[in-house]
Amino acid sequence: MAGKKPKGKNAKFMVFNVTYEDGTVTSNRRIPNDLLDQSFGDSLLDLACTAILDQDNEIAQRSGQRRAKIKSIARA
Repeated sequence: MAGKKPKGKNAKFMVFNVTYEDGTVTSNRRIPNDLLDQSFGDSLLDLACTAILDQDNEIAQRSGQRRAKIKSIARA
């Protein structure tokens, strides 16, 4: 006998597509929801940009290669 389908859990991440000034695109960049708290009036894309910049800086420290500046961000 089939049981009820479980209800979906709240998503822990939001996904964004990022376009850089050099033309490269990264898809499905995951940002934790706790970094996207809009209670202080900041826009969602501004918060996502800050989080993605932090991720890019961490990656650059490990790899030794800097990313180009972010041109645009959109929710995936």
